[in-house]
Amino acid sequence: MPMTPHIERHFTATATVRDIVIGMADGLTVPFALAAGLSGAVASSGIVVTAGLAEIAAGSIAMGLGGYLAARTDAEHYDSERRRERQEVEQNPRREEEEVASIFGRYGLSNEHIVPLVETLRAKPDRWVDFMMRFELGLDVPDPKRAGVSALTIAGSYIVGGLIPLLPYIFLDNIFTALWGSIAVTPVALFIFGYVKSGFTGIPPLRGGIQTVLVGGLAATAAFGIARLIG
Repeated sequence: MPMTPHIERHFTATATVRDIVIGMADGLTVPFALAAGLSGAVASSGIVVTAGLAEIAAGSIAMGLGGYLAARTDAEHYDSERRRERQEVEQNPRREEEEVASIFGRYGLSNEHIVPLVETLRAKPDRWVDFMMRFELGLDVPDPKRAGVSALTIAGSYIVGGLIPLLPYIFLDNIFTALWGSIAVTPVALFIFGYVKSGFTGIPPLRGGIQTVLVGGLAATAAFGIARLIG
């Protein structure tokens, strides 16, 4: 009798995908809101473009640096916890054995099955520490290249996202025509971004796209209204 292969589909978004989401989300919304706000206060598209490019440069550097520091902090935290865990294994093995037994017990294993597993780990201290890091502390080994890749990915995604709402201001001289062009282009980009992002997060794509458009539109509307009131 033919068997239908069982295919499991799980969300396995990589760290790079998360970095792209972070960079694109802010890149699309912040410059869009800034351009809309300036459109209510100035009369020149050139001013909006200059301010927008300056914001994109500053924002991409700040976001990239933030991603770099976050990744470095994760790596330093992992190293610190691993040193502490190794010290506990060496100085208080009995308590660590009880913790291993408790972890296996949560999975429904009986004591007769747990004892040989504990003995196996005790004979291999490095594997024992690996086990405790993963199953007691929930920490995975960080990628040593993660910090640099994260910084470049977030910064690059921010730049790509930020240029989209500025394109009408670059090609159109009339500021209000450019504003309406940005209003027409940016929500489409926001929707596409939200739709694609939802495929990685498990959210219904249509809902994800609409939510992203609403967030970006709300930010731009608030910025534009504040600029008009001040001006």
